[in-house]
Amino acid sequence: MKIVILHNPVPDDALEDERDVLVQAEEVSRALSSLGFQAVSLPFELPGETFTREIRALKPDCVFNLVESVDGDGRLIHVAPSILDHLGLLYTGASAEAMFLTSNKVLGKKWMARCRIDTPQWLVPGHTPLTPLPLPDTYIIKALWEEASIGLDDDSVVTADSRSTLERLVEERSSLLGLECFAERYIAGREFNLSVLAGPAGPEVLPAAEIRFQLPEHRHAIVDYRAKWDQDSDEYKGTVRSFDFPADDKGLLETLGTIALRCWEHFELRGYARVDFRVDHLGTPWVLEVNANPCISPDSGFVAAATKAGIPYPAIIERIIHDTLPGHLIEAGRTSSDTKIS
Repeated sequence: MKIVILHNPVPDDALEDERDVLVQAEEVSRALSSLGFQAVSLPFELPGETFTREIRALKPDCVFNLVESVDGDGRLIHVAPSILDHLGLLYTGASAEAMFLTSNKVLGKKWMARCRIDTPQWLVPGHTPLTPLPLPDTYIIKALWEEASIGLDDDSVVTADSRSTLERLVEERSSLLGLECFAERYIAGREFNLSVLAGPAGPEVLPAAEIRFQLPEHRHAIVDYRAKWDQDSDEYKGTVRSFDFPADDKGLLETLGTIALRCWEHFELRGYARVDFRVDHLGTPWVLEVNANPCISPDSGFVAAATKAGIPYPAIIERIIHDTLPGHLIEAGRTSSDTKIS
């Protein structure tokens, strides 16, 4: 059985967040080979005859979709699965519709609000807020489409006393970054990541992770770009992932897991996902965003959660494949007698 690993092209001068997809592609390829599949990597170019000809010539039984952007633009992330749908090819992870719905952060928040999943209030300049904005208050300005904390730093957190002031701050930040941005109410409190992986009995919530902030008092407790990608920075060293919780947190963790599964169901996700939360000082959980097809490089939070659950990397990949292809086709299509990892 042949599986094409599809990823976005990475230029030679790419930053760490862009180069990470190559790490993922290499690890997925290694895992697929260990499971007895034939793996072939292919960069995804803007739709055209060349790409269509190449992938049709490969005749894949399945495509492992790792595309994170198209032509360097996160707003086109749904194009790859859309083209695969057009070509009639099976692919891993979220559908084109789910990718679009979760990648546009405001659209995702609107969907959560309509599904009665608590998410912090937000503002897009020029648009009437769906829910009333608490003002004055503290807000965090985020890129509307980009993942990997692109554009986030300590200056992203602002205080506004009116809607007009907040709109102006968002517009100034958008101009500075060259990215479309929106404002989200800043939730002071604890931050959690809940990963979900497809399994034989349905989606499984992996052990919860909390980001323990160890930053100077004058710094805002956020996971910004440096915290994710600059290992020598104070931000990276001051955002520590932990899977250890006191007994008193049992009820909270169960609630977060239940909400994560609701997100999986309402967004109709497949394969794997991660839901990011803030929990305020009253103990109320707020979903910041739903990440379809999250990063699965070896040092990612998703893989760390799977490891905590006792699931090795090849088994992660096998579960994702199993959520795409019927089991009997997978077993018939193996090219080696490797023992199945479950």
